[in-house]
Amino acid sequence: MERPAWAPRSIDISVPSVSRMYDYYLGGSHNFEVDREAARRAMEFMPGLPKIMQANRAFMRRAVRYAADQGVSQFLDIGSGIPTFGNVHEVAQAARPGAHVVYVDHDPVAVAHSQAVLEGYDDAGVVAADLLKPQEILRSPEVERLIDLNQPVALLLVAILHFVEDEDDPYGAVAELGEALAPGSLLVLTHASYEGIPLPPERAGGAVDVYEGIRNPLIMRSREEIARFFEGYDMVEPGLVAMPRWRPDTAPEDEDPYAFSGFAGVGRTA
Repeated sequence: MERPAWAPRSIDISVPSVSRMYDYYLGGSHNFEVDREAARRAMEFMPGLPKIMQANRAFMRRAVRYAADQGVSQFLDIGSGIPTFGNVHEVAQAARPGAHVVYVDHDPVAVAHSQAVLEGYDDAGVVAADLLKPQEILRSPEVERLIDLNQPVALLLVAILHFVEDEDDPYGAVAELGEALAPGSLLVLTHASYEGIPLPPERAGGAVDVYEGIRNPLIMRSREEIARFFEGYDMVEPGLVAMPRWRPDTAPEDEDPYAFSGFAGVGRTA
């Protein structure tokens, strides 16, 4: 397999990547055949995966605009993935010129692409770090340069927590990040769940098995388990709901049934 110029030498391009599979679902071009093959296997069980990812991105953009409308001008996007059209910095800076954005990911491809996209941007940066090491994120030079933790921040954890197993304590990591945020900050979150998927759980489980097979387990938590991430936050209306139902721009009834898979919500620190 020939390595394209955009792929860092340090990555194994023979192993599927969750970030590159996500890029494929969204119609991006920064993925390899190994990623496309894994994604197509998952889609054999759950053909609506691209619709789920599109709904996820649409929610993220609405939530960023909401945060900007609330006066938030700092955005920390952890698990940001490979840049696609309508990124956080584009949406945030369109709604609130001068907004500061830091992207965080542990995937070398996502980091390399973010650095390329952000070249020349003084108000946005990227950090190579892991959600499970909050202090490395918070003390990174880019966060210290761009984010004032004494002022409200929108913390985005979009489509990342379902890749963290309970034994790795995702609740503890989210709580530690939240403790560093000023009053008026927002937690923006989406999470996969069997609830809402228009398929029997055993069939949807086939797609989950594909992720297990590439050593990136997909943890399908219940609504109650997902709500635990918001402990200590006041939920923004309409609460923890299916992605198309969170402050929609268009009638949710017009959405594809797969778009209602999983949950999305925004919480505010007191």
